[in-house]
Amino acid sequence: MRELLTAKLAGYSPRLLALDYPEAGILVPLTDDRDNPEMIFTLRSANLNTHRGQVAYPGGKRDPGDRSLEMTALRETHEEIGLPPDQVQIVAPLSQVISRYGILVTPYVGVVPADHPLEPNPEEIESVFRVPVSFFLEDRRERTDALSFLNDTYYVPCYRWERFQIWGLSAVVLVDFLNAVYDAGIDLLEPPGGN
Repeated sequence: MRELLTAKLAGYSPRLLALDYPEAGILVPLTDDRDNPEMIFTLRSANLNTHRGQVAYPGGKRDPGDRSLEMTALRETHEEIGLPPDQVQIVAPLSQVISRYGILVTPYVGVVPADHPLEPNPEEIESVFRVPVSFFLEDRRERTDALSFLNDTYYVPCYRWERFQIWGLSAVVLVDFLNAVYDAGIDLLEPPGGN
């Protein structure tokens, strides 16, 4: 799986935003099953101050001691779902995004063992779940949200997997991944069907 991702992302140029905002690093974890890889998501606790009860990738704000945002993503992933950094093979960063709370988020694609146990930290994470990448490639979105950002409107898909809704910032990162690795052709600047 890592070889496929490395080859696909070798020619990819992530969008970097030159903004002086607080920073965060997140992991976009994919299982190492080459034939049917799954993406790992978290459902954030309803007790958190921000993004409570929302689906997210593991990750969080950069600590002063973090040498890089990649280290932030790995540290936070370990804290949130019990996946140690030595079990993650970082492949490449994706385009930066800004959260609605003014955080500059850098996503990192990482390959993880499919059989490694994941333990959600109950103070931060309600549950951890996996979705086959093939599900997203079918683009069976539940709806499309029109979100305004920096004088543009983005048409962001919302996907439902079982009881979970994957939307907002997580869906923007997901679409960037699908377009970069699988040539999915999902255009966030045009409504579905070109309407």
